Amino acid sequence: MSNPNRPEPSSTPTGRTALVVGASGIAGSALRDLLSASGWEVLALSRSAAAGQTNVRHLQADLTSPSSLRQALAAENPSHVFFTAWSRQPTEQQNIEVNAGMLRDLLAALEGKEVQHVALMTGLKHYLGPFEAYAAGEMPDTPFREEEPRLPVDNFYYAQEDELRAAAEKAGFTWSVHRAHTVIGHAVGNAMNMGLTLAVQAALCREQGRPFVFPGSETQWNGLTDMTDAGLLAEHMLWAATHPAGANEAFNVVNGDTFRWRRMWPHLAAYFGVEAEGYRDAPRPLEVQMAGMDEVWQQMAQRYALAENRLDRVASWWHTDGDLGRNIEVVTDMSKSRLAGFSGYRRTADAFTALFDRYRDERLIP
Repeated sequence: MSNPNRPEPSSTPTGRTALVVGASGIAGSALRDLLSASGWEVLALSRSAAAGQTNVRHLQADLTSPSSLRQALAAENPSHVFFTAWSRQPTEQQNIEVNAGMLRDLLAALEGKEVQHVALMTGLKHYLGPFEAYAAGEMPDTPFREEEPRLPVDNFYYAQEDELRAAAEKAGFTWSVHRAHTVIGHAVGNAMNMGLTLAVQAALCREQGRPFVFPGSETQWNGLTDMTDAGLLAEHMLWAATHPAGANEAFNVVNGDTFRWRRMWPHLAAYFGVEAEGYRDAPRPLEVQMAGMDEVWQQMAQRYALAENRLDRVASWWHTDGDLGRNIEVVTDMSKSRLAGFSGYRRTADAFTALFDRYRDERLIP
């Protein structure tokens, strides 16, 4: 069945130019591919240069350097901006300074240009709180809804939204905010990549004849949760940027199904041909389970001709531990998007399988 929210691939130019910020990340690369396949001219902005693609022109800039941004964007005139980048800092105050600053400086570099819409990707820490106060205080009931008031804590997502709205009021463009749950998609070297992290864990377990051990909490093992596929997120951001119902609104964006890890974990294990082992007594973090595996991965990379031999480039143990170690239920309401006309959907089990297939095709896992 075709997806009414996903434009059909076209070789005809749309007359629109998209600036994708953070184009090498999980969300940014999915956006880049969707926009390019849909006939947009795409400006892919990232810190490092990348290979060319159809309809894609790569721009190299340091998002923390206003002068670098001005230089990279001086000759460009994007009609739509998709901001998916972030930089992890030691404290939330530093997260605010750096991440809100990156967005502010980018929008300043675009002043005077014909920008029509800016879409900002954030996440459910809008409701859960930042890393250093994660789920520590009073939170709204699940499923999380967009109308919930902000938590009384510093949060760089709030600061970014404030920068976006102020710039939109000044320049006259429309905006949208997209609050995703855990995003799974294709990227290498990403600090928050559960999909590739679990694939690497399973590959290491199979190589060593070890069980595939769930690292998280009893709450996560037994409770309901949801997730966001990067392709669906890309469709959602493009929809909001090009439909009147998406203008000047904040939206949650998840796949649309819910699941329990106690059912999903055996499904993942079966894909890799490993023995699934669930929650037992206490969390068993991946940072402990996978300690000292760097050399094992290097040997596997050589044996199986893998594309990446650095374990820290394909696995982010800390992020998956944090996500699966939560002692709270995290479920997200999509009613606002549905009522506004977005009908995109993914079944999370299928999203994992498709992602693992792609990793294998690209020799990221054996």
